[in-house]
Amino acid sequence: MKLRIATYNIHKGVSTLGSMPRIHALKQALASMEADILFLQEVQGRHDKYATRHAALWPDQGQHQFLAGESHYAAYGMNAVYDHGHHGNALLSRYPLVTATNQDVSDHAFEARGILHCVVKAESCDVHCYVIHLGLFARSRKRQTAALIEAVETSSPPDAPLIIAGDFNDWTNQLSDSLRTRLGVTEVFDEDLPRRGFGTYLRMLSGRGVMTKPARTFPAALPWLRLDRIYVRGFRVHEAQVLHGALWAKLSDHAPIVASLELK
Repeated sequence: MKLRIATYNIHKGVSTLGSMPRIHALKQALASMEADILFLQEVQGRHDKYATRHAALWPDQGQHQFLAGESHYAAYGMNAVYDHGHHGNALLSRYPLVTATNQDVSDHAFEARGILHCVVKAESCDVHCYVIHLGLFARSRKRQTAALIEAVETSSPPDAPLIIAGDFNDWTNQLSDSLRTRLGVTEVFDEDLPRRGFGTYLRMLSGRGVMTKPARTFPAALPWLRLDRIYVRGFRVHEAQVLHGALWAKLSDHAPIVASLELK
């Protein structure tokens, strides 16, 4: 079984400057990815002010439903709630969703965060998918990663195919080792790393293995920080790429990651 997947922080469907709606252009861009499963962050479930101010450009549905259209099933995890609306994570899947649950992992009152766990009924098996958007503070991310590990260990069988994707805000790459050790996952860009060199030799001698570096995805106009990730278990990674350039820079402040997987 082969899957094409993507993760994307869509910045609530509005431009970084001026907060102009970009949701219709986003829908076209997502369709061009031809992804079977999309892991989306900062999805606007409702925003009364934008709906009133930009009535002709703002969909009547929640963004997860609008972006899913007729081609994908959709699940939405509402995290941040305010007087005029709410936003959170979403998963869009070409395959049916068996279950969808959202777990609150907010670490303080100023950042509402959640883990959206969906079981996707793919062609040959169920795939456990987790959409994540971690906090801006290192201590929060560490505690939220511990909550993610516990959630995966308690909600999916240890041998189940697994995909964890989203905006980790982990620009110093402090969280990958614990995910790899506890959950047996790999990041989709691991295979692109050089395996030779004196630095690699020293790390191998010390038992630390090859230095791993996720892809640069932020800011979208000139990606520099390594914020967005896709971790997998039970899949071979055939290809992974960051989509960047003028088009993507207009749609969000993050660049999306697209990966092609095959079940082992």
